[in-house]
Amino acid sequence: MVLHTATYGDSGSRIVFLHGLFGQGRNWTTIARSLADTHRATVVDLPHHGRSPWLETFDYLQIADMVADLIKLHDPAAVVGHSMGGKVAMVLALRHPHLVSRLCVVDMAPVTYPRSQQFQSYIEAMRSLELGPDASREDADAALAYAVPDPGVRSFLLQNLRRDAFGWTWQMNLEVLGRDLDRISGWPSAQLGPTRPYGRPVLWIAGQDSPYIRADYRPVMKAFFPHVRNVTVKGAGHWVHADRPEIVTELLRDFTKD
Repeated sequence: MVLHTATYGDSGSRIVFLHGLFGQGRNWTTIARSLADTHRATVVDLPHHGRSPWLETFDYLQIADMVADLIKLHDPAAVVGHSMGGKVAMVLALRHPHLVSRLCVVDMAPVTYPRSQQFQSYIEAMRSLELGPDASREDADAALAYAVPDPGVRSFLLQNLRRDAFGWTWQMNLEVLGRDLDRISGWPSAQLGPTRPYGRPVLWIAGQDSPYIRADYRPVMKAFFPHVRNVTVKGAGHWVHADRPEIVTELLRDFTKD
């Protein structure tokens, strides 16, 4: 199975960007284009999202290995992952360290988080959305407003809504994402087994207003990634790269200098 990608820039070292739950590679396009003057920046649609294939289950190891197969086609790459994509990136670095020249994890830790009832409600709302073939995006926005009152989140989710010859469809595999939400929130310790720490540079970016990075997560992050540097971005929540793209761009430009 081949993951859908888009690449910006035609010279310099490679950077691979991995998005979070409900996202697409295009979520990183602004930053990828900003770095394209000195890098070849590839944005990836992860399985169950965007234009990439759907699998029978959600499995971090399987997805990380698919990204590894993608990187093997070219040179080793710096890998940047946000949220769910951050966990994919961490598993990738631990399983295939020779393919990851350096690692940036955005607002995620290698821990099991509580199951998100909010995300579950989003999935249920999207699955229950009924739109006729003549409906507009404005109709879809209005129909989701009760379950997803935040207009920014609603706009983010609606990026996944597509019209085809038969009407409106979701690009995301909502059935598997809803069923396997515990796996997505978790960390695959048992599957990983004993692993050597990743020995190359790691940048760990947190949003100041996000609850996803806590002080008590630092020891486990340090155990897996001993060469980690922590940066907290002021004025940013969980979607750090969307809230403060200029800061994240400069952090990555400095971190990935050849």
